[in-house]
Amino acid sequence: MRIKVDVEKCIGAGQCVNAAPAVFAQNEDDGMVVLLNQAPPESMAAGVRSAIRLCPARAIVFDD
Repeated sequence: MRIKVDVEKCIGAGQCVNAAPAVFAQNEDDGMVVLLNQAPPESMAAGVRSAIRLCPARAIVFDD
């Protein structure tokens, strides 16, 4: 599983961090998404799917 984020779309809502904190963080300066793990293991798939679904800006996608 590979994911990518579009920082240009990100609005800093932080839903991704709440859903998958081992995969996403927020930049301390502007609150924008920081991708911590571009290829998280399958054990984190549920959290990543939640992050994708919850992102109000649709800034997170699978990169297959």
